[in-house]
Amino acid sequence: MKKEARSLISILDLSVEEINWLMDTADAIEADPEAFSEVCRHKQLATLFFEPSTRTRLSFESSMLSLGGSVLGFSSANSSSAAKGESVADTIEVVSNYVDIIAMRHPKEGAAYVASRHSTVPVINAGDGGHFHPTQTLADLLTIRRKKGRLNDLCIGICGDLKYGRTVHSLIEAMQRYEGISYVLISPEELRLPEYMRQKLEAEGASCEEEPDLEKAMPKLDVLYMTRIQKERYSDEAEYQRLKDSYILTEDKLRDAKPDLSILHPLPRVNEISVKVDEDERACYFYQTYCGKQMRMALIMYLLGLSEHKPEVSKSDTGEDEAVSLSGLCCANPACISTTEQELPQRFVPVDKEKGIYRCVYCDMEMKI
Repeated sequence: MKKEARSLISILDLSVEEINWLMDTADAIEADPEAFSEVCRHKQLATLFFEPSTRTRLSFESSMLSLGGSVLGFSSANSSSAAKGESVADTIEVVSNYVDIIAMRHPKEGAAYVASRHSTVPVINAGDGGHFHPTQTLADLLTIRRKKGRLNDLCIGICGDLKYGRTVHSLIEAMQRYEGISYVLISPEELRLPEYMRQKLEAEGASCEEEPDLEKAMPKLDVLYMTRIQKERYSDEAEYQRLKDSYILTEDKLRDAKPDLSILHPLPRVNEISVKVDEDERACYFYQTYCGKQMRMALIMYLLGLSEHKPEVSKSDTGEDEAVSLSGLCCANPACISTTEQELPQRFVPVDKEKGIYRCVYCDMEMKI
């Protein structure tokens, strides 16, 4: 296996200092975009999107072009050799010979991690199933900092699909590193935050409450993060139809909200936010896309080593060094990349050996043996 370059798979791959530097750089880009227009001249970005995307793919492409670089890639698995059965590992082994940096989206959780292990150039996770979406989180953080003036002492309401919402998982991971953050989790029972994430919040002593009623939660919120119920995550159409209209944000539901509430949404929107809310000055979701481009520009520059400043690198540990293969144990998550790429070794990180609890290195699902 080739030695991998520095990649971004989870938001925890970045230190707080690195995130702050990226936000400061995004502010500099906003102030003087022309100063950055040739930074990536002669550099190439590959956008490998095995799953449909509009905003994220175009944002990456626009970011690289605005930095003076060029772009190549594909926008669906059907237009790649994945349709012929090629593995993620093989695709990355080839593409990393062509370009300087890769942005990849894939429906299977852990696919970006696998890609990073087979690439000689940086890999940016542009979304892997319901797992992580770190660059959306970078857009979220910049939006919150610009609108609220801070990233600490905030009450954040997260509403909708908390089970499969990769943007939700990444945002929580990021905000946990700032002080004074409390969460209100607003979802139907079937779409609650995954158990491993709730346990993590509890272990870290986070202030967290579950409130199924959006209107009851509204008065205490500084930030409301709305998400859609994702049809593509459901194999049962009837279950999707039953849950898809669980929460719809309307003008009436904002009557008790704070005057300076910031309403975010990773998009695309279906019907979970009324279009009439767009006219409310508290609506920030289209502004998020503007912030997202600037953060992706800063990130591309940083991972390519095109910045003189060297912030402290994150010391986060994926646990890979402790990972083991256990006889007969396979990941039980049907969305895990290891279930479709059969030659991937089944590897698990011990969480609690006494209780026999292990975590899949690809998708983070915990299992008991």
